[in-house]
Amino acid sequence: MAELLFFSGTMDCGKSTLALQMDHNHKARGRRGVLFSSHDRAGESMISSRLGLQVPAVEVFPDTDFWVELTVRQTMGARIDYVICDEAQFYTVDQIDQLARVVDEMDIDVFGFGITSDFRTRLFPGSQRLIELADRVQVLQVEALCWCGKRATHNARTVDGVMVVEGDQMVVGDVDQPLDPDAATSAEEQGPGPGPAASGEGRGPVVGYETLCRRHHMRRQTARTSPSLYLNEMPLPFEPKQRESGRI
Repeated sequence: MAELLFFSGTMDCGKSTLALQMDHNHKARGRRGVLFSSHDRAGESMISSRLGLQVPAVEVFPDTDFWVELTVRQTMGARIDYVICDEAQFYTVDQIDQLARVVDEMDIDVFGFGITSDFRTRLFPGSQRLIELADRVQVLQVEALCWCGKRATHNARTVDGVMVVEGDQMVVGDVDQPLDPDAATSAEEQGPGPGPAASGEGRGPVVGYETLCRRHHMRRQTARTSPSLYLNEMPLPFEPKQRESGRI
């Protein structure tokens, strides 16, 4: 019997890697599926992992209708045993309802992968609907880590290195920014080539993302703004022992 499964977690916990692994495993057993994604880091119509793996996929737009999409494919003679939906947090509520209908009426397994909550700790509409409808919700076992070393439970958005809790729910940003502000400035100044972007002229705010534990998310304390990381790099104040007169 087909199921609707939702694999959830923060950034950097291996959701896309698991999606590609599941696709590989099912194909190895002779099953045939369709891969969907939305706003992947590698660009449109792609599922990519931070480990460097990437596979072509069908891009999901706000007007995509999964029921129609899969019905047309089956009408054309395609066999569909499963569907993999990466970046499912960006899907609309109606699209999640369509996926549930695909499971129930087409008897096709649907595996959804996505972030549960946004940088404000609010549930994404797509993720919320998946939690409400999924036969099973599984939190990925690979734990992303906060800069303090604890398990990361929340995603944080930064603007020029400072954490923010207001703004649009979906904004493209970098998740691999250097911790050293001087290194970041140097990279920005080097740029891709000559022109305003290379010199930093006209550069807008730099948006980034980071995973944090609840404690540091509530404190709005990111890796770049945490004083403890820099204190740990300072040498301890050890002074050479002075020999006292007549004593060693």
